[in-house]
Amino acid sequence: MSQSKDPAEKDSLLPEKQSNWLGAKGWGWRLVIAVLFTVSISIFLQMREVRVGVIETDSLSKQYVVAQADFEFPDSAKTEFLQQQAMQDIGPIYRFEPKEIEKASHEFEEFLAGNQGWRKQMPETTFEEFYEYTESFEDFLVETRFSDERTLHKLKEADIASEPNFFFQIPENQSLDSVPDPYWQSAKEHVFKPEVRDTKLAVYIVDFFDKKQWSFQRDLGLEKRLKQVAQDSVAQQYTLVKAGTLILEPSEKITSRHVMMLQSMKNALANPHHLGTPFSAMGCFALSLIFVFLTGVYLKMYHKEIFFSLRKLSLLVVIAVMTLALAKVTEYLLLHKGYNLIEVIRYPLVVPFAALLLCVLLGPRIALFISIFLGIIISLGLSIEFEPFLVLNLIAAMCTIMFSRSLHKRKDVFEVCGKVWLCCLPVLLSFHLMENDLGNITQASDLMSTFGFLTVTAIIVVGLLPLFETLFKIMTDMTLMEFMDPNNELLRRLSVEAPGTYQHSLVVGNFAEIAARSIGANHLFCRVATLYHDVGKLFNPHYFTENQLGGFNIHQLLTPLESAHVIIAHVQEGELLGKKYRLPESFIDVIREHHGTTLVYFFYCKQIEQMGGDVSKVNGKLFRYPGPKPHTKESALVMIADSVEAASRSLDEVTEETVTEMVDRLISEKAEEGQFDECQITFQELSTVKKAIVKALLVTRHLRVKYPAKP
Repeated sequence: MSQSKDPAEKDSLLPEKQSNWLGAKGWGWRLVIAVLFTVSISIFLQMREVRVGVIETDSLSKQYVVAQADFEFPDSAKTEFLQQQAMQDIGPIYRFEPKEIEKASHEFEEFLAGNQGWRKQMPETTFEEFYEYTESFEDFLVETRFSDERTLHKLKEADIASEPNFFFQIPENQSLDSVPDPYWQSAKEHVFKPEVRDTKLAVYIVDFFDKKQWSFQRDLGLEKRLKQVAQDSVAQQYTLVKAGTLILEPSEKITSRHVMMLQSMKNALANPHHLGTPFSAMGCFALSLIFVFLTGVYLKMYHKEIFFSLRKLSLLVVIAVMTLALAKVTEYLLLHKGYNLIEVIRYPLVVPFAALLLCVLLGPRIALFISIFLGIIISLGLSIEFEPFLVLNLIAAMCTIMFSRSLHKRKDVFEVCGKVWLCCLPVLLSFHLMENDLGNITQASDLMSTFGFLTVTAIIVVGLLPLFETLFKIMTDMTLMEFMDPNNELLRRLSVEAPGTYQHSLVVGNFAEIAARSIGANHLFCRVATLYHDVGKLFNPHYFTENQLGGFNIHQLLTPLESAHVIIAHVQEGELLGKKYRLPESFIDVIREHHGTTLVYFFYCKQIEQMGGDVSKVNGKLFRYPGPKPHTKESALVMIADSVEAASRSLDEVTEETVTEMVDRLISEKAEEGQFDECQITFQELSTVKKAIVKALLVTRHLRVKYPAKP
């Protein structure tokens, strides 16, 4: 039995056997949990978004904006300028008038038909040959384009499909008033085969078309396509902005260029926090390791029941990681794709989520520590205003913890969140007074957003509590209140089939609750668990004195050993019933432990009496409960309350002296037998418990004034 312990300290909401988790067992799993927790925090810190204030084009800047890092941004103005220059490099593109080509071809055919002199000059040449080469020459004229050297070069680079295949350069410093002389020689080379170029046929055709007066028109379609190709060939231009460069001044009109610069600066600031950056990853992991190490030391020093319980440790980490995930999702929704809802929802409340769950499931002290822990980490990992976010979340978390200490119904969660919101109002008012914008529309948005966050928190918590209670076998006050319902099937059976035992359980529960309150133990658990501590008596209710309504005692028909076995069996039978009705494991522990390894003293003495007073002839082990001894304060208090209530019924005179003597004797006997050696109750706490139970007994057993009989 521990010699020193703060009597006001409430170590856990649910008693748990320390022997299951103390010692070297589970260290490997604790290390795994620590590593996973560290990695989760590290990822959270690395995935930090960068917040850039909301600006709209054509509005006026309200403040100076300075580049916080070197960055390059897509310079649309520069790109557009270069595109315009590329388009200006495209000169006019000319072509022969298509109608003139068709007309000249037709005239040439009529000339050949009407003037037969060519047949004498070229007796071997036929009209079909003339016609064939004339058509080729006509096609060549149609496909010819005239332009300057730069434009022709761009045309060749563009490689535009299905376009003219002959380009002729206009001589430098000349206009296209007439067809340049070199053109016809080039035409001859392109149209006629080498063996025909110097024949009279070729000369005859070229001379005819050369003597014509030609006019030209611009090929606007080809010019447009070529300019588009030239424009598209200009790559996106980027401009480097050095850190410290002034981007915006107050009252300066905001352009799309400014918006692009700020978005690029945001990307540049976010880049060092990318998961793939080795040094950033190392820094975040080191900081996370420090946080987790300090948390482990704190738990080891002040919350051993959590540190040595893999279930509770896992629950703590799960809630913390869920809170980090909730914070990251909130940040994503507020900042994603430039929506910047953070300007409207400036103070997201996420820490009260963890505070509420931890307070209900693991207790207020650990909830306060983890809330501060998470508040710092989330403030570092989110793109929000650090100081206001941290202050508001920590105040909200503290208020949540204070209001959550006496939750008995699930609907009370909404009431707690409502009270927390009311506590946030003066904090928000203070922020607005400091910013000198009282009455601004942002004040209304802050009030509504915090209300929304707390409402969502309440809904999620109410949904998660039953899941966590089941998965991690945690008993909350809300669940305890449900088990205290008289309509519970097992309690209803007990009240009908063993009414004396039921009344006995109610009284014992009252004593156990009073004792637990006096030393800061879980009083509600003591009261509720005691209602079920004797359910094993349902198997043979009439073997127990409180259920024997008549004067006959069935034990008169049994030997002392048989009677002892029937009495002792109610513990094992109660355990079986508890498992059948799916009672919480902690209730079943109380059923098994509330008698410890004590003697069934009455029948033990009767057995000795039958053996002629020879103690050596009686095997005391056969008259002892199998145990185990109480492993928690709460089980020890139920043991004390149970024995005191039963013994008090045998008192002939109820006075402070007799009650005090009886309570001192019963507790001392159990302490001497070592029944309290495996729980954390101290001698100081036992002394406090004695006084509380004596006072309770005197109140419940006080004498009433006898009323005179009616005449």
